[in-house]
Amino acid sequence: MLREKTTATGKKTGREKFGSRLGFILISAGCAIGLGNVWRFPYVTGQYGGAAFVLIYLFFLLILGLPIVVMEFSVGRASRASVAMSFDKLEPEGTKWHLHKYTAMAGNYLLMMFYTTIGGWILLYFFRTVTGHFEGMDTAEVSGEFAGLMEQPGLMTGCMLIVVVLCFGVCSLGLEKGVEKITKVMMVLLLFLMVVLAVHSAILPNAGEGIRFYLLPDFGKVKEVGWAKVIFAAMGQSFFTLSIGIGALAIFGSYIDKERALFGEAVSVTVLDTCVALIAGMIIFPACYAFGIQPDSGPNLLFITLPNIFNDMAGGRIWGSVFFLCMLFAAGSTIIAVFENIIAFAMDLGGLSRKKAVLYNLIAIAVLSLPCVFGFNILSSVQLLGEGSTILDFEDFLVSNNLLPLGSLVYLFFCTSRYGWGWERFLEEANTGKGLKFPKWARVYVSYILPLIVLVVFVQGYLALL
Repeated sequence: MLREKTTATGKKTGREKFGSRLGFILISAGCAIGLGNVWRFPYVTGQYGGAAFVLIYLFFLLILGLPIVVMEFSVGRASRASVAMSFDKLEPEGTKWHLHKYTAMAGNYLLMMFYTTIGGWILLYFFRTVTGHFEGMDTAEVSGEFAGLMEQPGLMTGCMLIVVVLCFGVCSLGLEKGVEKITKVMMVLLLFLMVVLAVHSAILPNAGEGIRFYLLPDFGKVKEVGWAKVIFAAMGQSFFTLSIGIGALAIFGSYIDKERALFGEAVSVTVLDTCVALIAGMIIFPACYAFGIQPDSGPNLLFITLPNIFNDMAGGRIWGSVFFLCMLFAAGSTIIAVFENIIAFAMDLGGLSRKKAVLYNLIAIAVLSLPCVFGFNILSSVQLLGEGSTILDFEDFLVSNNLLPLGSLVYLFFCTSRYGWGWERFLEEANTGKGLKFPKWARVYVSYILPLIVLVVFVQGYLALL
């Protein structure tokens, strides 16, 4: 027998809904679209073979990420609750699936503990680019700017707090009037500005070599790197780009009606997420090759390599400002979406009003983000992942290599096992409404094969660390 709770206090409450299907798709995509698309994807592509890697990545995105997105949406819509209460409402009596709420909540908080810091860096670099701060600097001086920022905990804290306050401010306005309305604008502008930047990069002198590397598959490059390394990298990127496993997408399923089947909605979100990643590559590869620079990994690409490219580019101040505005929208859309999930935790678990949930969590996130900020200066001696690592690296490892894959396994087993919600209930919920249906023949794959793939991704994360 399934439980039929509504909140932790036992009260039935009216649940907010999206004003439109487009709002649901854009906000769900906004949650998935973030620094993994416009920052990590290009440098991983450059590192693992260019266009050939992209094809392998797209294959794994289809077979690995998409089914789990459908499951998160289904659990959210069927329960009409965030992950704080969704398993409580759907699990068979006497089972312990609801314990996943604590790991999911930890994942959302941990993600924001370092994502807000990076958001603060991007905000600062946007204003510095707009005001012409980098103009006239040589490569060493631009590099020194980022190194200097890491040594200023006060400035970093201030930028982080601005991001936290602004994004929680959006959430405080409500789902439809705040989160949906503002994220819609951000996502449309993000797509438009990225297309403009991609066209501009494509017509730069000597950009052709970068375009060929990015669009013409050469599997010889994959062989040079090593097939196993490339496949594991593609699996990891396709898995982590969608932010699956911690209920970050499930919350938006709880806000939509049953007019549309969820497989089609998941396809729309995944396609939009993928388009942003692919366009980001079209911005970065032609620009880097035009100026004879290979895309660096980590912070170097965003805060050292690209500012140097914009310095050498005609109209670089304008194009650099547009680029960092895009980065700000990408980071901001993810932060707002995850903040909405965190707020929903407090509302579902504690029966709090939206205003109180915003206030309490604003304070909590601001305080919890400080270790990441201080990890580059005051607490730089704390190197939990080995020499040279930071607290940000450790927090990212906990989320990306642990909570996301293990959380995805929970959703997979919950939706396919007779000891959980079960295949029949999942399929009925996923296929209710118009649009693409989740295929019945996929049961064996999602029940047995996909969990093994996710487990391989999890183990590979530790092997790579060692």
